[in-house]
Amino acid sequence: MSSPKRRLLITSALPYANGQIHIGHLVEYVQTDIWVRFQRMRGHEVHYVGADDTHGTPIMLRAEKEGLTPKELIANVWKEHKRDFDDFLISFDNYYTTDSPENETLSQSIYLKLRDAGLIEMRAIEQAYDPVKEMFLPDRFIKGECPKCGAKDQYGDSCEKCGATYSPTDLKNPFSVVSGATPIKKVSDHYFFKLSDPRCETFLREWTQVKTPLQPEARNKMKEWVGQPGDSKLGDWDISRDAPYFGFEIPDAPGKYFYVWLDAPIGYYASFLNYCQSKGLNFEEWVRPDTATEQYHFIGKDILYFHTLFWPATLHFAGYRTPTNVFAHGFLTVDGEKMSKSRGTLISAHSVITSGFNPEWFRYYFATKLNDSMEDLDLNLQDFVARVNSDLLGKYINIASRSAGFLVKRFDGVVSDEALNNPLLTEIASASEKIAALYEAREYAKALRTIMELADKVNGFVDENKPWEIAKDPEREADLQRVCSVTLEAFRLLSLYLKPVLPQVTAGVEDFLSIPAMTWNDVKAPLSSKNPIKAYKHLMARVEAPQIEALLAANL
Repeated sequence: MSSPKRRLLITSALPYANGQIHIGHLVEYVQTDIWVRFQRMRGHEVHYVGADDTHGTPIMLRAEKEGLTPKELIANVWKEHKRDFDDFLISFDNYYTTDSPENETLSQSIYLKLRDAGLIEMRAIEQAYDPVKEMFLPDRFIKGECPKCGAKDQYGDSCEKCGATYSPTDLKNPFSVVSGATPIKKVSDHYFFKLSDPRCETFLREWTQVKTPLQPEARNKMKEWVGQPGDSKLGDWDISRDAPYFGFEIPDAPGKYFYVWLDAPIGYYASFLNYCQSKGLNFEEWVRPDTATEQYHFIGKDILYFHTLFWPATLHFAGYRTPTNVFAHGFLTVDGEKMSKSRGTLISAHSVITSGFNPEWFRYYFATKLNDSMEDLDLNLQDFVARVNSDLLGKYINIASRSAGFLVKRFDGVVSDEALNNPLLTEIASASEKIAALYEAREYAKALRTIMELADKVNGFVDENKPWEIAKDPEREADLQRVCSVTLEAFRLLSLYLKPVLPQVTAGVEDFLSIPAMTWNDVKAPLSSKNPIKAYKHLMARVEAPQIEALLAANL
């Protein structure tokens, strides 16, 4: 049955414009895109927006190193990122940049509202300063010896050897990563968002623990921070950086710029505003506090803190609606190990395409691993080959290739309408709401397991009825048409269920079966003798082991 029409604004985290997209990033965008495509198939109004995260010291320094302006650098990276997302069929309605006039206007407006609410405070702080480059240094641009274990060449905020965390001023023999000079201590005025204000604590305690159905792991983690009245661990948030800095200048504060994490999430709204202006949509209708629209963010668990504390507090106290929910996922490992450049497992998205891989192989494999938790998932390369070949080629695509030829050659592609009243088809169609509920809950692994169990039953039907044997008997023409009709209608239903994951394959299926683009309600729109199917064309190739070796070699 159809559900009431919903209005959803959906985002994925914004990739930083200082590097390429790799398959670890793609886990998130594939997870989001599957959900977006499913919601569109259900008939809801869905807007999926994203942008490159473009500001900060790393961008400024990389641009300088490459002899470019920061704006030239981020423009080049945007093209690469957009290419990669398009290659993997990520269906953004608008992919923008945080370095936009819309984002500058929104960021400054939100800041002023927070300031007027008494939630911004200026304080003098002591920081590490590079006397050669004449700039304050972010923690990651200072290295030295760990104050705990003495390990050399450690970053200014944590030791990769012993795991200790500390202040960059605690490092022994520190040096600037930018110039090699020894940093000096220098005082500067900074602006803070007073997250420790009782108003913020009360709001966040309610938002994270009661109002928002966060994942249990996320809720528990946030509970550690918001605590009970009187024992909150929330600290004030430094939202400013000193010149030189690539970003937006803070109003009424010359030489002070918004820290990238202030304007980056506002970039979600800036991208949507840009989209609304181009499509004639009412932006305010979507973002005001009393709106009936829904807003969802898909993110990695490493940025949960920003999206479930800073971001909702920023929105709430600036007079905007807060997210309906935030969905966090785990990290990707390859063959059980952290992705590594030296092992060739830090696999870029573009190398997947240039190595001749079908991006839908990865979309499917990731989906078989994804659920609604924050647990990490592993790309086991041997399992990848076996799973794709077994499920997609052996179980799914094989159904069409075993039956279409007979129907086209013997019956001009015409199905038997009477044959479609079949118990197997009734069983497959009756699974639609169960599968829909699993997609809605982001339980993709369970959804695909259910679909493949149905595919097994269809293959069992073909094996039991043996159309290749029936075809040898001229007196069993009606049986042959019946078996092939049932098989292809089952294939249509399976394709409908797989469409959020395999949009490219299912577009080919829709053409081959002579049907319009399928929506979820088309479970009830079977093939018809009025629309003969076309000759079967190859829909997907197998993965071969040498392709994996070539892909790894391309990333060394």
